[in-house]
Amino acid sequence: MTDPRLPRYLKIRDLVAQAITRCEWKPGDAIPTEAKLAKQNRVSVGTVRKAMDLLVAEGLVDRVHGKGTFVRRSGFATPMFRFFGHLSQDGTILMPHGHVLDRRRMAPPQEVRTALELKPGQEAIKLKRVRTRDEHIVLAEDIWLPADRFAGILDMDLSEFEPLLYPAYEAHFKVAITRVEEHLAVAMDAPMAKMLGVMEDTMLMEIKRCAFAKDGHPVEWRRSYCTAIGFQYKVVVR
Repeated sequence: MTDPRLPRYLKIRDLVAQAITRCEWKPGDAIPTEAKLAKQNRVSVGTVRKAMDLLVAEGLVDRVHGKGTFVRRSGFATPMFRFFGHLSQDGTILMPHGHVLDRRRMAPPQEVRTALELKPGQEAIKLKRVRTRDEHIVLAEDIWLPADRFAGILDMDLSEFEPLLYPAYEAHFKVAITRVEEHLAVAMDAPMAKMLGVMEDTMLMEIKRCAFAKDGHPVEWRRSYCTAIGFQYKVVVR
């Protein structure tokens, strides 16, 4: 809900952002003109323009000269939206194939419950997934999603998850990922090491990620493992 004490341009900004979050306007859709929004909300065109300037700066919309303002499409194929990237030795970002091995609804561990801001008794959906390149497993992942927000994902065809999960979240559940936080560590995990085809006491790179939707709420927590040998990490900020 928009705080009534906010300046008018911030109220308009919040109203438009909330409409985008609710998918009233989908990625690529044109937003009503500034004149129309001004009339609907009984404010000046200048006030609406100031609000739209904020939305452009925040990456929610794009202005196209001579055409209008549009809800920004998520560039899932770009490094910014892939976030963690598996790199080749020359630093090229690779796109491993994804394979969901198992999925089930269950009570999450406390770390996941805290990360996803779940209340006591709320369940989550766990996906066990591997990513392969040249038929070799390069990543093993446990992925957790709030069950209430992703109702129906257990019944989806597995092909819907390939090659990336985030487009499926947006297409089927109207959940667009706009921000992630990642934490890297070196760890040992015998089951994951076995899945990766290395000795159980092999040191692995552990990548914990929490992904957030447009409304600011955490909607995915995952733990990914890969071998530390030859590991490279690249961050792109735009």
